[in-house]
Amino acid sequence: MTADEWPSVREIYAEGIATGNATFEKSPPAYGVWDGSHERTCRLVARAGEEVVGWAALSPVSGRCVYAGVAEVSVYVRANARGRGIGLVLLRALVEESEKAGLWTLQAGIFPENTASIDIHGKAGFRIVGVREKLGAMDGRWRDVVLMERRSTVVGVEG
Repeated sequence: MTADEWPSVREIYAEGIATGNATFEKSPPAYGVWDGSHERTCRLVARAGEEVVGWAALSPVSGRCVYAGVAEVSVYVRANARGRGIGLVLLRALVEESEKAGLWTLQAGIFPENTASIDIHGKAGFRIVGVREKLGAMDGRWRDVVLMERRSTVVGVEG
């Protein structure tokens, strides 16, 4: 993913936000804000021809050095491209890139209603570690968040 692709990435992010089941965010941030809050490596886009149809990126979970190998996953697919396996391809590629970057744990917080996202994360080796009940309020309604994680089998493994 490059800065030039941000307009397409932003559109796809906005489509996800509009579903009400992708994130607590209400609108995509400006590029500088997004760029500053995501890992510089492990930023991917999927294309169908010249069109960007999906993206995936990682955000650090903490600034503390002990968590340097832990990141939170974001995966979004354009509305008219959903159901074609693009999210799973992006997520699997993101796992591979994260391991090259030395990350040992990826985590995802997913609304329980977003069953497609829970499904692709499971297919990519994530497991449900719990449900964070009433984690945040959205449009006057408390929302639960399913916490999923994937531990690398090649990074951070003791021999």
